[in-house]
Amino acid sequence: MLTDKLELIENIPVEQLSSVNPVWYWVDFQNPTEEEGRLLDTYFHFHPLAIEDCFHFLQRPKLDHYETYKFFVLHALNQDTLDAEEVDMFVGDHFVVSFHLTPLREIKEVWNKIQRNQDRWTEGPSYIVYSVIDKLVDYYFPAVHEIEDSLNELDSTMKERFSRRLMDEVFDIRGDLIKLRRIVTSMQDLVYRILNSERLRQFQESHVYFTDVYDHLLRLSEIVDASREITADMRDSYISMTSHRMNNIMVTLTIISSIFIPLTFIAGVYGMNFDYMPELKWKYGYFIILGIMLAVAGSLFWWFRRKGWFDM
Repeated sequence: MLTDKLELIENIPVEQLSSVNPVWYWVDFQNPTEEEGRLLDTYFHFHPLAIEDCFHFLQRPKLDHYETYKFFVLHALNQDTLDAEEVDMFVGDHFVVSFHLTPLREIKEVWNKIQRNQDRWTEGPSYIVYSVIDKLVDYYFPAVHEIEDSLNELDSTMKERFSRRLMDEVFDIRGDLIKLRRIVTSMQDLVYRILNSERLRQFQESHVYFTDVYDHLLRLSEIVDASREITADMRDSYISMTSHRMNNIMVTLTIISSIFIPLTFIAGVYGMNFDYMPELKWKYGYFIILGIMLAVAGSLFWWFRRKGWFDM
């Protein structure tokens, strides 16, 4: 992509490119070498701050206005890790320069689409910006729908598979949703700025296209938020069921303790080593005490059952 276009515009100032291409041109830097990266400064003469944003860290999606061009920072979605990958675009009246440190199939698909339909070149740089953003957003949907399906499956089997491992899966999904929400909302804010900025006159003709992208982002945001609510509900259900199970355990232990407390008291009294305890000399004293202990235990059991403790 880059080599073909540079052969066309080599050694020609940007402002004179209309003499070579009467419409405009698009240069794409894909996984550029150090020498190619320097062309942003030595050939295109872009602002140092914009060039720095291309190489350092992951920038939030944004739009910066410079004298002769606009600088866009976009986010692609890594389908394996769900991390954001930065795509930078310099857009002027007669050129588009895109820059990304990793190969992206979204850019390649837009490039091939433009090559197949040469009439699209007449729609100007704004159409390229729309096409790239639209394709990036389109590739958000598979990851979002996959998470949505996973949550529905987990929710339907939650009672059968209720365990700590299931909650670990829910929290992993929740972490992925946080990543997606950060990307979607950031891109949504950017598209909103594009739609409402008065300094993007060249984008007015493509307003309806960007509105469509904004609707897609709203839909994605709704799905992500709904999925986050499902994970929150599943988390709350897990906490509630865990608390209920713990309460049942505590009730069982309390009943057992309450029954054995008086029995322990009786056993403790008759375990004292006094010489003058008349019950110790009874022939049937041992069996009488056992009978009393069984009667006490049975009475407490009946009383607890009548109070409904076993139904908790």
